[in-house]
Amino acid sequence: MALTRVYDGPEPVRINKWLGQTGVCSRREADALIADGLVSIEGQIVTDAGRKIEPGQTLTLADRAEAALASGVTIVLHKPVGYVSGQPEPGKVPAVRLLTAANRLGEGEVPAADASLPPIGRLDEDSRGLLMLSSDGVVAKAVIGPESTLDKEYLVRVTGDVTENALAQLRHGIMLDGRVLKRAKVTRVEPHRLRFILTEGRNRQIRRMCERVGLEVTDLLRIRIGPIRLDGVPEGRWRMLTAEERGALLSGSSAI
Repeated sequence: MALTRVYDGPEPVRINKWLGQTGVCSRREADALIADGLVSIEGQIVTDAGRKIEPGQTLTLADRAEAALASGVTIVLHKPVGYVSGQPEPGKVPAVRLLTAANRLGEGEVPAADASLPPIGRLDEDSRGLLMLSSDGVVAKAVIGPESTLDKEYLVRVTGDVTENALAQLRHGIMLDGRVLKRAKVTRVEPHRLRFILTEGRNRQIRRMCERVGLEVTDLLRIRIGPIRLDGVPEGRWRMLTAEERGALLSGSSAI
């Protein structure tokens, strides 16, 4: 089934940039898909590589695009605070800088310095934990595609009064960007440490949710994406995704 996604950003953005930021493919791959006539917006094939998608418009990748994106590698990284997930702004340090032989766990070739490895779901600069970088478009679709049911788990330290009413609001009813968020699983593991399990990934979602109930996030650690756990990967280190893990992601399994 073709990948279909609605752009919910605040202003128009180039298609290749958006696809790269969201982890569907690299900008270079997006340009190639456009050149091959495999990208459409609102049902019309895109022919201009510089085309921008407007807020609310639907982009579709043709079935053949999935086969074109199927080859690639996926990396599991424990991102520290201070690194950005995707294409950095001036003065920012991208997480791909950590992909060195010294930081590698297990076997696997170190990606080339110019390798395109967009993030599959971003992790803010001031957050840490599990970040997946991939050139495998099929894996990206399984994790962040519109039909994905994979959840993400976070441990979050907050300041403020963690009341039962605040927890109830965090679980359901908060509205961001004009839309009510999907139900979340939120539990208290320590007086000021919460566990969040989400099935969506809006921009800075957890921090903004907490702000709505009078809480401030002081530490955010992502420990799981679907069946992939951070266990055994120290901060700043990385490893290759295994074939078994890739299969679990594509099957939508929550356990391996």
